[in-house]
Amino acid sequence: MKLVTQVAEQRKLLENAVAQALELAGAGSDAAEVAVTKTTGIGVSTRYGEVENVEFNSDGALGITVYYQQRKGSASSTDLSPDAIARTVGAALDIARYTSPDPFAGPADKELLAFDAPELDLFHPAELDAERGAELAARAEMTALKADKRITNTEGGNFNSHYSTKVYGNSHGMLSSYNSSRHSISSSVIAESGGNMERNYAYTISRVFEDLRSPEWVGEESARRTLEHLNPRKLDTMQAPVLFAAEVATGLFGHLVGAISGGSVYRKATFLLNDLGKPVLPDWMTIEEYPHLARGLASSPFDSEGVRTEDRTIVKDGVLQTWLLSSYSARKLGMKTTGHAGGIHNWRIAGRGLDFAGLLKQMDRGLVVTELMGQGVSAITGDYSRGAAGFWVEHGEIQYPVSEITIAGNLRDMLRNIVTVGDDIETRSNIQCGSILLPMMKIAGQ
Repeated sequence: MKLVTQVAEQRKLLENAVAQALELAGAGSDAAEVAVTKTTGIGVSTRYGEVENVEFNSDGALGITVYYQQRKGSASSTDLSPDAIARTVGAALDIARYTSPDPFAGPADKELLAFDAPELDLFHPAELDAERGAELAARAEMTALKADKRITNTEGGNFNSHYSTKVYGNSHGMLSSYNSSRHSISSSVIAESGGNMERNYAYTISRVFEDLRSPEWVGEESARRTLEHLNPRKLDTMQAPVLFAAEVATGLFGHLVGAISGGSVYRKATFLLNDLGKPVLPDWMTIEEYPHLARGLASSPFDSEGVRTEDRTIVKDGVLQTWLLSSYSARKLGMKTTGHAGGIHNWRIAGRGLDFAGLLKQMDRGLVVTELMGQGVSAITGDYSRGAAGFWVEHGEIQYPVSEITIAGNLRDMLRNIVTVGDDIETRSNIQCGSILLPMMKIAGQ
């Protein structure tokens, strides 16, 4: 309860700082917006069960943006004293007088703001000290190290526990705030066999400490993932079906996020430039966004401009329903913001009734991708080429691990031709989906 009281007091102080900044800015600007996020917590890392590093942090900065005759000026300060806030507001006003006019700049429209932000049960702080954090990290790491004699080294165990207060206000009279928390345990180890070394990891993450998987699960999972990749083979260059495991499949949809973001659209820097209202996914696939899921890792009552977030259908029956817009990108495109300043909120893509084993059987022969490397993706053309590692599958069964390969295709074709999505939903991401089966990709090997 002591911590909860401290956070409540901190929240009030931050709200007062934002209110002061807005009041000062009002005298010299046409409009203004102020935001501050303060994050406090602990991070502990261990190596061979011994404490390697302990970090306590309490970071935050107040950022103010003012608008004067369609000119914009921004400044920030980590000092929240009244004098420092006044200097920061003055700096923003000075900058605004020397920038070029931009008719699209300004706070979000008043009618779209979250004056009554919903409570989403995001705040569950854990009053844990460094000793307890080290114990959890060490249990995960040592469980992995003891799992098999082929595990010969470790990159450590980690425990993190943080809570944040976010406050946003603007000259339309909005001043809203909310608290959130996040906890995680992870472990990473190295295995060796026949001169071959492989590294892998596992983690658990949640808003609520009690909802984390056990340190022993983390250790066992990191050991399993590391061991199963030992002694990988190379593949011949070929074309074959590819199954993106759930945790990398989310990244595939991450490219879709970038392609339909307003900034990419108004800059004409996306391969989906003319595809609003057109099919971009198979006709059986729908993507829903749920910003108000209780305890959701990507839940938020409002975006970084104070715009209220809402449930939204992104893709329906394969057809793209919306761009992801901030106020600025919306005005550039002659549209209204969709509450996506700062990112997306809990995308959900339903599976189609097959678990991972069922997906392997449907693929029959091909490549399972569990790791991707490199940044060989063109947002403008959709051309996709990335280093990969995973497993080769024959007759619906994993045969052996593979590495040092490259997979290539085009994102437009890859997304449009998805065969199916599994029920093995990855829940630790802002995009929640299962493994994705593609009918064919180029695989460059030896």
